[in-house]
Amino acid sequence: MARRYDPERRQRIIDAAIRVVGSKGIAGLSHRSAAAEADVPLGSTTYHFKTLDELLVAALRQANEGFAKVAAARAGLTDPQTDLAAEIAGWIGEWLAGDRTGVELEYELYLAALRRPALRPVAAECTEEVAEMLSRRTDPVTAQALVALIDGICLQVLLTGVPYDEEYARQVLGRVVAGARG
Repeated sequence: MARRYDPERRQRIIDAAIRVVGSKGIAGLSHRSAAAEADVPLGSTTYHFKTLDELLVAALRQANEGFAKVAAARAGLTDPQTDLAAEIAGWIGEWLAGDRTGVELEYELYLAALRRPALRPVAAECTEEVAEMLSRRTDPVTAQALVALIDGICLQVLLTGVPYDEEYARQVLGRVVAGARG
């Protein structure tokens, strides 16, 4: 039987894996569940992703793009006249106001790195990318502290169900930024 040319198959498998994790959690993801969701033969998932960790790495890379896109779309990181704390609080709010399932999925994949060492470099890339963006406006140590604070605020909102309070976030972020100045 001739092999069917399907250049988007790999991407469809990644998208399917993200949908499976979004609906069933990481425990529900397998090569079989991804293949079924993508409507491809099981062999296609194992051809493109030898291990489940490889599939999770690809899914995490794609999921990480959500926050980075929101942050990159905002011009305040390059404008030294913009209140940095207010800008960050705004992007957190914009991100959390978007597709909640996508935000939860990003954090589920991000936190999966605790148990899956193969995911750790990708999770680190995400935090490094955001810290690099923030370093345009502050020093690297403060940028890392801001990333940790962003994650903490987001996790608190996701885990407690308490609505995001942008003014509170601006105040807390502002304290970190002000502490860097001195």
